[in-house]
Amino acid sequence: MWGVAVIVLSLLLLIYFAYRDFSVLVLAPLCALIAVFLDGHLPLLATYTQIFMGSVGQFVKDYFPIFLLGAIFGKLMEESGAAAKIADWVVRTVGIEHTTLAIVLSCSILTYSGVSLFVVVFAVFPMARSLFRGANIPRRLIPGTIALGSFTYTMTSLPGTVQIHNQIPMQFFRTNSFAAPGLGCIGGGIMFLLGMWWLNSRVAQARRMGEGFGPSIPADAVSIEGACVNETRVLPSAWSAFLPIVCAVIFNMLFSFVVIPQWETAYLAEEQFGKTELSRVIGIWSTILSLSVTLVITILIHFRSIDKLKLSISAGAKSSLLPLFNTASEYGYGSTIKSLAGFVIVQKFVTGIAPGNPLISEAITVNTLSAITGSASGGLSIALKTFGETYYERALEVGIDPQLLHRVASMSCGGLDSLPHNGAVITLLLICGVTHRQGYKDIAAITILFPLLATITVVVLGTAFGSF
Repeated sequence: MWGVAVIVLSLLLLIYFAYRDFSVLVLAPLCALIAVFLDGHLPLLATYTQIFMGSVGQFVKDYFPIFLLGAIFGKLMEESGAAAKIADWVVRTVGIEHTTLAIVLSCSILTYSGVSLFVVVFAVFPMARSLFRGANIPRRLIPGTIALGSFTYTMTSLPGTVQIHNQIPMQFFRTNSFAAPGLGCIGGGIMFLLGMWWLNSRVAQARRMGEGFGPSIPADAVSIEGACVNETRVLPSAWSAFLPIVCAVIFNMLFSFVVIPQWETAYLAEEQFGKTELSRVIGIWSTILSLSVTLVITILIHFRSIDKLKLSISAGAKSSLLPLFNTASEYGYGSTIKSLAGFVIVQKFVTGIAPGNPLISEAITVNTLSAITGSASGGLSIALKTFGETYYERALEVGIDPQLLHRVASMSCGGLDSLPHNGAVITLLLICGVTHRQGYKDIAAITILFPLLATITVVVLGTAFGSF
């Protein structure tokens, strides 16, 4: 039991100091090495260089193109004003009387198309601040509203989303980003409806108590880590703002279902290509190609200045590095924890849950590791690297469609990952000028409780009716 206690202590340290805004790049290796030292069974330096850093490198190798292309696309959408135009269009269409719904839908459209979660927050927050102030809704509800549109169903549940959380399961289960579309839509609908019910209830409660917007944040801009969002720039037309998003979805479908399956790919079985198969890489390939085509379309529509384009691409590329290495470091932390003696006990426990139904064990495992790392993508990567092949084989044995494994895994990573030490949660609260005490209750309900309920529903429906 000492080994398990060491893992728990390491996790608590990671949560505590992440909550105190210490960098995950420093915390992850430090907490991992503390666990190794207290465990006492592995050499410290060898574990750091061969296990921790090896896992960091593996994650970067596998997912760097997705982070890079997604960040550049998000930056181009931001700099061109397309992201702000989409938010403005949604607000005008839905009506300012439906403030929370307008912000949720704005975030959803941007996130589903692959715009980085952080870019979405920067793009939508000024609009949210103005609307919430005008409607006299408490500012502390802004983080929860943005989180519903950005951190839930468009991140993990809706089929076709190009967020990394929907990409990771593809290589393990030989699927694409449109896996189990019906169940994904049902799960996403549950998150959306419960989230909107929660937000509307909280707004009504605040009005009954006479609580208004509260102290204002300077209206011209919000700045963090050198980023700035200005509300006064001229925005492009609505059609030109939406076109890249539509293209991203359409091209992803075309490459996934029409183009790439027709290619001759026997060469993938060769040693130099990793002795793999098309089903393991088709999802990543289709995402890379669709994002690349979308980038070209975005540039042709929105950019006439080469200098501005170079600056935007450079800024986007740079902005991809911190999220990539934060997640990779959390992945390295999880891989190090996995190598400890105490993890064997954890592994036997989670794989022993419902041995006849790998969906249940998978959901629990992914949630647990996402909670440990404080990262949805990090926890998901560790879980599937460790247990993915086991779940895949068990699913085939009992007749479960791997698409269902994909959807449950993706949805599960968006549950317990949002504990207080989650980097996205910390950043969201900071941008909105809201403390954990003021805003985390709403974030927890929207990004933990409701996604867990949606995942349970999908597991039950998938077990009863199969994948659809």
